[in-house]
Amino acid sequence: MVKPQLTTPQLMWLVASSLLPGLLVATLYFGHTILLNCAVAVGVCLLADIFSTRNPRIVSDGSATVTGLLIGLSLPPSIPLHLVALAGLAAILLGKVVFGGLGKNTFNPAMVGYALVLVAFPEDLTHFDATTGATALDVLSHRGGITVGEASRSPAYGDFGALGYEYVNVAFLGTGLFLVGFRIIPWYLPLGMLVGLALPALLFYDSGSSASLGSPLFHLFAGGTMLAAFYVVTDPVTAPRSVGAKILFATGIGCFTLIIRAFGAWPDGIAFAVLLGNAFVPLLDKIPFRRRLPTS
Repeated sequence: MVKPQLTTPQLMWLVASSLLPGLLVATLYFGHTILLNCAVAVGVCLLADIFSTRNPRIVSDGSATVTGLLIGLSLPPSIPLHLVALAGLAAILLGKVVFGGLGKNTFNPAMVGYALVLVAFPEDLTHFDATTGATALDVLSHRGGITVGEASRSPAYGDFGALGYEYVNVAFLGTGLFLVGFRIIPWYLPLGMLVGLALPALLFYDSGSSASLGSPLFHLFAGGTMLAAFYVVTDPVTAPRSVGAKILFATGIGCFTLIIRAFGAWPDGIAFAVLLGNAFVPLLDKIPFRRRLPTS
């Protein structure tokens, strides 16, 4: 299949549209607050983009819309709306504008906004659900000396991942594969992250003892794994240039995610893993891989 020649706005709007099935599934499981979070995040991102550039037409490029959707989908459903707005504002002003605008940012803007409110307001971003209590990643991270099997009896666990999140992840896996199939995003970036997450989880699974880090299947379908793999790690601006460096970049993010989930203070470490990966990009770009990708 020949890769379609898309302009940046066309690419952004295609990516934004492909996020909608996952948004629908998330809404079915977690309620209308997900829609509200996305609406506020997108609105703030658009306004911040307009006021920072003094160009109302900038909203047509779709980048702020994608950033807002990623923020709204990443944040917990019960988070106060003023923190959603703060995340959107930080994403545009700190994640994009300070670096010179679209195409010049070093760090993924959505993850900048998410990480800022996560660090500044940890109690508000603790992943709790009104029905099940702590989410499965919280249960796994703070299970104490009980085994993974005992922890999996929590109502926060679903059929093969985290309750609710497992099917949201399935939705993003499906739309992500659509983007890969039409060569909108390269296959090796999401695959690299998923392997980087699943392989060490498999190595340290030991059939689910109290020392286990959790099963690979659970980690693949918990938290924001598939959203990050297909929509965040694949950001062409904040990834390295060469294929080899991209693979190391994505695999490293997967490994960092598992490490933070297992040993960090936050149950889902994807945002910090992505930002760490972004920070290593200048170093990765210095590795003399033979094949390099075009900069456009």
